[in-house]
Amino acid sequence: MSFPQPKPEVPQLPQHLLRTIDCQQGAVRAVRFNADGNYLLSCGSDKSLKLWSVSRGTLLKTYSGHGYEVLDADGSYDNSQLCSCSSDKTVILWDVATGQVTRKLRGHAGKVNCVQFNEEATVILSGSIDGTVRCWDTRSRKFDPIQILDEAQDGVSSLKVSEHELLTGSVDGRVRRYDLRMGQLHVDFINSPITCVCFSADAQCTLTSSLDSTVRLLDKSTGEMLGEYKGHKMKGYKLDCCLSSKDTHVLSCSEDGHVYCWDLVEGSLTLKLPVGKAVVQSLSFHPSETRLLTAMEGRVQVWGAEPEEIEEDVVVVQQEKAE
Repeated sequence: MSFPQPKPEVPQLPQHLLRTIDCQQGAVRAVRFNADGNYLLSCGSDKSLKLWSVSRGTLLKTYSGHGYEVLDADGSYDNSQLCSCSSDKTVILWDVATGQVTRKLRGHAGKVNCVQFNEEATVILSGSIDGTVRCWDTRSRKFDPIQILDEAQDGVSSLKVSEHELLTGSVDGRVRRYDLRMGQLHVDFINSPITCVCFSADAQCTLTSSLDSTVRLLDKSTGEMLGEYKGHKMKGYKLDCCLSSKDTHVLSCSEDGHVYCWDLVEGSLTLKLPVGKAVVQSLSFHPSETRLLTAMEGRVQVWGAEPEEIEEDVVVVQQEKAE
């Protein structure tokens, strides 16, 4: 009786460079997967927002309407709308298909660092250097925010929304978690300006990166520190951190040109991904697959767990050209 061969372990880390996209929009300030991971958004210092196909690396549309560099963007769950924020103090709601501005939302007193839709895309949340988070109704005729959260003592650098919870990180060194259903606020103090916050996929933990070159994993309900991840350099730039789609690894940008990837449980450095010689400005992990986006200077890199096989139809076209 022969036993079946053991299944080979699926490589968990995106260590192969699949393609590099020259975005041609100045420095890329942020790169983001859309909801299903088939498209990516790149935010440019030339005031533009661009939508790309991840698999082909082709430009699908350019969204122009901001008056200064674009700092963050998000796509709605159904891919019909985008939102973006900028140093011009505005948040813009876009129609994906037409490329037109649906709403231009004004109210922040300074540059807007971060923006995200709620899950139904009925509300946009934006965080600004002015210390506030503003909540905007995407369907309302009124252009005023429906709520302003002004607890931060300094600029809001990052925010994430998950169901009824909002997580914010501020330069004042505090992570704030708002339970929007219960009307409660939970605060965790980290003694360093916070650059990025996220929820784990199982919603039990929060991840924060800060300017003391440390990424911390906290228990969401108790605030207890579960893990500390170090080795990268983050002293002067607002850089991203994230969890892999299955919560197995912690990833962070670094000023030394690498993405650092640690085992979540062990805390050990599993991979140091060499992106280039400059600062890795932004990163985004695919919602379900082992894929990673990174941004450095004017380019976006797409990384995968294994090298991509060239599709047969591409080979056929090359053979025809050769003949």
